[in-house]
Amino acid sequence: MIKRLFLLLLVVVLGLVAVVFANTLRTESRQLQVTAVQKAAVDTPAAAQRLAGAIPFKTIASADDPEAGNAEFFKLHAYLEKTFPKTHAALQREVIGGKSLLYTWKGTDPRARPIALMAHQDVVPIAPGTEKEWKVDPFAGEVKDGFIWGRGTWDNKGNLFAQMEAVEMLLTAGFAPSRTIYLVMGHDEEVSGLRGAKAMADTLKQRGVQLEWLLDEGLLITDGILPVDKPAALIGVAEKGYATYQLSVDAAAGHSSMPPARTSIGIMSRALARLEDKQRPAELAGVGREMFETLAPEVTGPSRFLLSNMWLFKPLLEWQLQKAASTNAMLRSTTALTIVNAGNKENVIPGHSEASVNYRILPGETTDIIERHVKSAVGDDAVVVKPRPGNVDPSPVSSTDSAGYRTINRTIREIFPPAIVLPGLMLGGTDSRHFVGVSDAIFRFSPVRAKSEDLQMLHGTNERMSLANYAEMIQFYNQLLRNTSAK
Repeated sequence: MIKRLFLLLLVVVLGLVAVVFANTLRTESRQLQVTAVQKAAVDTPAAAQRLAGAIPFKTIASADDPEAGNAEFFKLHAYLEKTFPKTHAALQREVIGGKSLLYTWKGTDPRARPIALMAHQDVVPIAPGTEKEWKVDPFAGEVKDGFIWGRGTWDNKGNLFAQMEAVEMLLTAGFAPSRTIYLVMGHDEEVSGLRGAKAMADTLKQRGVQLEWLLDEGLLITDGILPVDKPAALIGVAEKGYATYQLSVDAAAGHSSMPPARTSIGIMSRALARLEDKQRPAELAGVGREMFETLAPEVTGPSRFLLSNMWLFKPLLEWQLQKAASTNAMLRSTTALTIVNAGNKENVIPGHSEASVNYRILPGETTDIIERHVKSAVGDDAVVVKPRPGNVDPSPVSSTDSAGYRTINRTIREIFPPAIVLPGLMLGGTDSRHFVGVSDAIFRFSPVRAKSEDLQMLHGTNERMSLANYAEMIQFYNQLLRNTSAK
């Protein structure tokens, strides 16, 4: 009997092994096959100096003061007009929301649906106390050692100027787009985009404009970050939602020599511990699953077997991915305890405690679901939970089987060989979230090369863009706009 059970088990195991091998061998590459193209010739030193010239404008937006930084933004506007004369002669420029710029490049075919490229003018300030850590003054706009240095070279003046360079070059070459192209340049992306991007989206809605697709800043061309021996370009097909909940507790105050059984700090501490312990469920599904399924044929060794047979190894993959913060964030709506306030004197028990908990919400969940989860996980009526203003649901997921995704995919494969292209989930927020009603195909991708050590430059110290990569960025947008008019 035992022998028969052993033989049966052996047959089952061998059968599973055979299926795993067969599935792995049958998994074909999903990478788009393209023919080589003649990349646009870029005068890299001159283009680099033009971008460097925009860095000294301290275009820092304020959530509270709509007039903040006006002079710096208007200097940037004048600099753009002077630097790209053909673009400003051929395209219609509108100033919306006070400082945002909307350019319209009319297409020759009125039946073709328009598209839009987005970038933002504003930058984040330098973290106080880090000024001396910069190798080059962050607002000097210096070209040195093969890099353009300064705040905004990555986020997001690099994208903005690369787009303008591409349009200027195409106009010089006599190119006329078949479809109308909008350049959408917000001025307050770093503080919500409500005055800039939202105002431009509302303007287009009022005009009845429905974009075929839209491309905003987003995911990058990673090198050495994913388990593949080629660069991996990730196109964001969705972005997570954003929600903050304010927790407050009111309890008896008093002298520390006679503490009550339950204090506001104790009640709050237990509530926050429960929120950390009771995370939202993790699952490799949706965008994350599609990304790994697209990656599967491009990897080798054990990773290929695992990714090619998710029907069998999915629990193992989920367990492994939850170990790292970056991949864990792809699987679930994340919980982050960000602010705690209570007390002001060491011998006084405070009567009031408050805290903020931030969630980045996975597509498929909503702010309502998260709010119910917070109240349930806290499980204490003494803790009052209120949503903060500005909470937003996740974006819809844009299809990888769409004209926009295929065009962006094709352009990446043409300009950045041998990079592979994968769909991805944007963990942060972009101005594109305001355009959900203007297009049902929104993508988030920046043609920026990045290794793991480079990621700390984003909103960090020593932000810089290599000259070689900046030339590729210009070539990417040039080719992308050409591809939008290809028959």
